[in-house]
Amino acid sequence: MNIELRPLRYFVAVAEEMHFGRAAVRLHMTQPPLSQTIQALEAQLGTALFTRTKRSVTLTAAGRALLPEAQRLLLQAEALPELVQRAAAGESGRLVLAFVSSGDYSVLPTALREFRAAYPSVQIALLEATTDLQLDYLAAGSIDLGILIPPLPDKLKTELDYLTVLTEPLVLAIPEGSKPAASQRKVSLKNCTDLPLIIFPRRLAPTFHDQILGCFRAAGVTPHIGQEANQMQTIIGLVSAGMGMALVPQSVSNLKRPGVEYRALKDASPLVETGLAWRRDNASPVLRAFLELMRKKT
Repeated sequence: MNIELRPLRYFVAVAEEMHFGRAAVRLHMTQPPLSQTIQALEAQLGTALFTRTKRSVTLTAAGRALLPEAQRLLLQAEALPELVQRAAAGESGRLVLAFVSSGDYSVLPTALREFRAAYPSVQIALLEATTDLQLDYLAAGSIDLGILIPPLPDKLKTELDYLTVLTEPLVLAIPEGSKPAASQRKVSLKNCTDLPLIIFPRRLAPTFHDQILGCFRAAGVTPHIGQEANQMQTIIGLVSAGMGMALVPQSVSNLKRPGVEYRALKDASPLVETGLAWRRDNASPVLRAFLELMRKKT
């Protein structure tokens, strides 16, 4: 059964006025077509909505049940144009955002806070994932945006767009009380040969993995890899447990963990890049609004 909004609007007017004449004036129409429309609605529903006498109009039980639902439907219909306009402007909707663990200590908190302030009606779904998984999700279209560590693989460069949002040096995370921790504020990797290295597996972030080992090669040191871990929190947790040292992006020093100290490097350190990647064919207004905010920050 399909019920149009116009008969419901007429019904609500009569129910609220409890008078066909006043309802007709309110609706800017004459009384006969109003009465005919209500009768047609009652016939469609198969029940009377009003009890009519020469002196009064009252709602039947069916009419009392219909009134709040009809009022709700009319309010929702009135809100549709604004809802559509807000969605088209990126002011409402949903954004699925994945991020590497290091992003949680750098670009992500500020970006979320500022976006939430500007677009409070947007729902944001967050997913922590390594760069390789994010690329799979982007290729499948299951996320809108990824905060990841470049580069993008050649096979996806025609499908994805990319924006650099942060470049930062590597710093050394070392167990509290170890020999390098007792030295100056800046340390050389040559003084860290007794500590095993904790590092991301190369298959997850090959460029980042190679940058870390490149730092040691440049310092003339061959590190002993004692442990691999997939998440930055895990790496820092292993350092806290005294299981070794790690080279991490500078922003990770915002992760304060008992038993861990961070030191700048005397050795030359490459700049580690973090960026945003998204599908070129994703026309989401919410995605566009988030990217506009991030572009203003870079």
